[in-house]
Amino acid sequence: MVSEHHLSERRACRLVGLSRDSYRHPPKADQATLDLHEKIVEIAHVRRRFGYRRIHDLLRPQFPGVNHKRVYRLYRQANLAVRRRKKSKRPINERVPLQLARTVNEVWSMDFVSDSLSGGRRLKYLTVADDFSHESVDIVVDFGISGQYVTRVLDRAALFRGYPQAVRTDNGPEFTSRAFMAWAQAHGIRHILIQPGRPMQNGYIESFNGKFRDEHLNECWFQTLHQARTAVAIWRTDYNEVRPHSSLGRMPPARFAELHRQRAGDAALPTSTQTPIE
Repeated sequence: MVSEHHLSERRACRLVGLSRDSYRHPPKADQATLDLHEKIVEIAHVRRRFGYRRIHDLLRPQFPGVNHKRVYRLYRQANLAVRRRKKSKRPINERVPLQLARTVNEVWSMDFVSDSLSGGRRLKYLTVADDFSHESVDIVVDFGISGQYVTRVLDRAALFRGYPQAVRTDNGPEFTSRAFMAWAQAHGIRHILIQPGRPMQNGYIESFNGKFRDEHLNECWFQTLHQARTAVAIWRTDYNEVRPHSSLGRMPPARFAELHRQRAGDAALPTSTQTPIE
């Protein structure tokens, strides 16, 4: 109005309902907003597969009063966005729905992920996840992993968590070997084998492996086996204890499992105190 129609500043502000003081002094972001904006950009560059909601989950401990709408506004102002992956069209097949686990250690799902060192030598990752809490039970990496190797990994995990009631795997030779089948029978563990060519029957570990590839393997390039083991241990700790999970009430898997164990322990306590019989 002032520049194109040559109106006075007083009249132009009155017509649009804007105070002259606001016109002369545009709003400037305070230091708290600048700090929040800088932190959002920092997290987005480190965790490239995180959208504004997961970034907001990570910001809440440091910025307890921040609303997710404010995070979204600053996220958009910084031109941040998660690149959408193109989904390939798949033929419609009959799918067997997964049975939902109701407690920790009810079902562990397992699978393998392949990678290679910078020199070209192949690496093999064994990923084990809890279906209920979505915790990463263990991730081991080596040049080769046999069925007996898998049983040693599970025995080591059971020292801290206890044995599962069931394990879900595909039909790979490591999981159908005599060593693995004998291990499951000796510990009274039910072995759930998915149908060949139906990876979605093992959907929990497939989803976990997708996150593992996107957030770790695709971002790293290892030169030695020791370097790969160190990096995967750091990622697993971050996944279990820091990374929020949308299906767990936007909390890390380890925290969700801890709350579940506390509730289960409280439910097991007697509702009334009885006098013992002497």
